[in-house]
Amino acid sequence: MKLSNKAYDIMCWIAIILLPALGTLYFAIAGIWGLPYAEQVVGTITAIDTFLGAILQISKANYRKKECN
Repeated sequence: MKLSNKAYDIMCWIAIILLPALGTLYFAIAGIWGLPYAEQVVGTITAIDTFLGAILQISKANYRKKECN
C-alpha cells in the first residue's frame, strides 16, 4: 500500500498525538465523572494506535527500501 506524503503525515499525527491524547483524556474524565467502560475504551484506543503505528512503520520501511534501490 502506498501512502501520499500528506496521508502519511496525517496518520502519523493521529498515531503520535491524537489517539494517545484522546485515551488519556477519556481515562481522566471517566474517573472524575464516572463515565462507563474506561478500561475498555482506552484499551481499544491503544490497540488501534498500536495497529496504526505498525502500518506506518511498514509503509516507512517500504518507502526507504524503494529509495535505496
